[in-house]
Parts: sequence; C-alpha cells; structure tokens
Amino acid sequence: MIDKNSFTLLLRRSIPDAEVVDFVDLTGGGDHLSVHIRSSAFLKMPLLDQHRLVYAAVQDAMRDGRIHALQMKTEALENQS
Repeated sequence: MIDKNSFTLLLRRSIPDAEVVDFVDLTGGGDHLSVHIRSSAFLKMPLLDQHRLVYAAVQDAMRDGRIHALQMKTEALENQS
C-alpha cells in the first residue's frame, strides 16, 4: 500500500519537478493506482519513454508490493523559467 505523499516522494527522487495531479486508489487496497503526472522532464520525450521514466522512479515500490498495478497519464509541461 502507498499513499499519494509517499508516491510523490518516490517520483521526485528521479523527476524533481513532478506534480501528481490525480491519484486514485482503484480497489481500496492502496496497491492498484491510477495517476496523472505532469513534468517538464517529459518534454520532447515519446510517451513510452515518459512511462518508463515513471516506472523506473517507483520500481522499488513495485518490487516490494506497495504498488501492484499502475495506470498512468503523463503530461509534458513547458519549463517555467
């Protein structure tokens, strides 16, 4: 089981500007999730690579069972410098 804050912390280790826009526990058990993530890291990156980046960021939680299933939508943001 993982909550939104813990998920966000894991994600931001690899994607510092990641914003978790939506976080839904699909089954009530906390391990089947649907998430919507925004980041400038996704700019000019194919969708598959965006998803690979997210999976790499949360792989420890997937290995230890805190996340069993992950459905995601990723969105690229322009750098706001």
